[in-house]
Amino acid sequence: MPGPSSEPSPRPLAVTPAPARAVPKRIVIVGGGAGGVHLATRLGHLLGRRGRAEILLLDRDSSHIWKPLLHEVAAGTLDTGQEQLGFIAHASRHGFRYLPGEMVGLDRAARQVQLGPLRDRAGTEVLPPRTVEYDLLVLAVGSRANDFGIPGVREHCHFIDSRNQAEDFNTALRTEVIRCLAAADGATLDIAIVGAGATGVELTAEINTALDLAAAYGFPGLRERLRLTLVETAPRILGALPERVAEASRQELERQKATVLTGAQVVSVDAEGLNLKDGRRVPARLKVWAAGVAAPAFLHELDGLESQRNAQLVVRPTLQTTRDDAIFAMGDCAALTLPGQERPLGATAQVAQQQAKHLARAIPALLEGRPLPEFDYQHRGALVAIGHYNAFGSLGRRGLLGGGTFIQGRIAQISYASLYRQHQLALHGFWRSLLFWASDLLRRASTPRVRLE
Repeated sequence: MPGPSSEPSPRPLAVTPAPARAVPKRIVIVGGGAGGVHLATRLGHLLGRRGRAEILLLDRDSSHIWKPLLHEVAAGTLDTGQEQLGFIAHASRHGFRYLPGEMVGLDRAARQVQLGPLRDRAGTEVLPPRTVEYDLLVLAVGSRANDFGIPGVREHCHFIDSRNQAEDFNTALRTEVIRCLAAADGATLDIAIVGAGATGVELTAEINTALDLAAAYGFPGLRERLRLTLVETAPRILGALPERVAEASRQELERQKATVLTGAQVVSVDAEGLNLKDGRRVPARLKVWAAGVAAPAFLHELDGLESQRNAQLVVRPTLQTTRDDAIFAMGDCAALTLPGQERPLGATAQVAQQQAKHLARAIPALLEGRPLPEFDYQHRGALVAIGHYNAFGSLGRRGLLGGGTFIQGRIAQISYASLYRQHQLALHGFWRSLLFWASDLLRRASTPRVRLE
């Protein structure tokens, strides 16, 4: 009977554990406006698709519409269903993720964004409060009009800072049009717009455009009943644009029978109109507040970050916040004062888009350990559209302060329209943008140009 084997037992195989795979950095972008969605799209291509970072876009809305189009939504001359960009499909196509939510706070020590409960328009809670962790955070939450605490503004004025607000105003406008047409006593359609920046001026002109278009669909006399007043505290309209552009725009608005009041300070608002500091009264059943610029209120002292009185976050030339290198701010919610300038850059789509392009280059450099470049703003001029009647602008770097090349008419209208096409190009690329442009031409040829239903 054989004895036990004298051969040694085989040694167990040594298993060398695989090296741990580095977890990609998470870059969280809060705000899906012009700058935020532009940055998410670019970083998705550069980092997300290649597994170099996780790109996450947070926004309370599920779709994006270019903010400079909101005055057309408000007037009823733009179909939001055709122009809005759904975040879910766009994110899957471009290498980033979309998460619905509204930022309400920040824990810098834990590197967490705090989200409040997400509610639908009826106020029903859809999602509970949550937190989202980040390695790098970009705040691109935009801005809103500033009511300056004036009595009655919040209660009696419409705002058009978002798509929902613009659509709400359009609903109110159509209701007033129906009331005016049904009245047997020749009732007037009294509308007042406070704030003669680009939004207020363009909305004034677009309402005129909408009523002119409505007349072609069987509403004669409606345009003559319109009493449209634009109210501005400053000595002239379009204070951020060259004086020649502002004066040409004012003359065009007055040619359209709009009343333009400058040096007129609103001290209170009620259901039937505006009260001015000099004692004058502006009657208006419909009122829009488009004055001032303020960032969302929650940015005030956001876990110790430096902010201005209007809640804009103060940033360095790298667009990093002054008290936290891991947090960037861009667009309307950021206050960046360039060397040699006394005031921060304006809250414009031009600034936001240039800052998005800058951060799309700077953030990959940061992840690679390279120094962050400073933002270099190139002012390319300013344009304002006066409905379908006219457009004015100043092109070139000097256009910011009053020089530049003055343009008007068809050239200015084409230049103005090209701004949106450039935005589409940045988001979709050439071929997809070309399809959108062709679709837009076909739709304009086959559907009413003003919302009537």
